[in-house]
Amino acid sequence: MRIVTASILAAFATLAAAAPALAEPKCTTEPKSAWLTEDAMKAKIAGMGYKDIRTFKSTSGGCYEIYGHDKNGKKAEVYFNPVTGDIVHAK
Repeated sequence: MRIVTASILAAFATLAAAAPALAEPKCTTEPKSAWLTEDAMKAKIAGMGYKDIRTFKSTSGGCYEIYGHDKNGKKAEVYFNPVTGDIVHAK
């Protein structure tokens, strides 16, 4: 019984450790020299209707990521391809 319980706990620990890595999408492998500048990306994001951006950052998955609000005022977490400016994933 203890072996089964220990195995289950180990499996959950492995899944919990892997979850943050799975949460972030992969956007591009292009070098940063090919990316839109932060100012150009911020202008594009504003043109899409996103506002009140409290976080704008680049991620380890090669994305620009924002936390703010969409044009309807709903909270938004959005990952953009930094080369094209296209939305890769939105929550």
